[in-house]
Amino acid sequence: MGYHYSYKLLNASYLDVPQKRERIFIIATRKDLNIKPIFPTENSYIITLKEALKDCPKSQGVSYNQRKKEIMDLVPEGGNWRNLPEEIQKEYMKNSYYQEGGRTGFAKRLSYHEPSLTVTCSPAQTQTERCHPEETRPLTVREYARIQTFPDDWEFMGSLTGQYKQIGNAVPVNMAYHIGKCLIEMLTGKSESYRQ
Repeated sequence: MGYHYSYKLLNASYLDVPQKRERIFIIATRKDLNIKPIFPTENSYIITLKEALKDCPKSQGVSYNQRKKEIMDLVPEGGNWRNLPEEIQKEYMKNSYYQEGGRTGFAKRLSYHEPSLTVTCSPAQTQTERCHPEETRPLTVREYARIQTFPDDWEFMGSLTGQYKQIGNAVPVNMAYHIGKCLIEMLTGKSESYRQ
């Protein structure tokens, strides 16, 4: 179709985002322009959830019903459904208990000592649980936003559910920054140091 294309799998946790979020980026340029694709160089460091949530502003968030809170109270930091007693595993997992596969998102409590798992459109779904590392509750809107590297003064509009969706569906801000700087370098031909 007259385009050169290139693609690369990038992990947001190596692009200044406190989140394990892998995405494929595809860059296509017209063949007649002879522009070489440039992708960000991943960092050798990560940002932990503890660093990301330090002094996070308070905000609204969804909550667990009483039984789910009782179950999640039993899960240690960084743990999941496998840390529960077997009878509670079966109660919580229902038919999924008997299926194959890791199912590591069930009853998942995040760890402060690593980046967050990928934030989804809801922090309290059975298969994609995102429980706070210390407190037995889902992550709040502001905590979600911090993990996606939105500034603290960024306003999310609509219902609580709508706000979680806006954040969960977004490309992490810092990841987008690194991609944007590469695109500028591709189009201008000027190499500049943008990692500060």
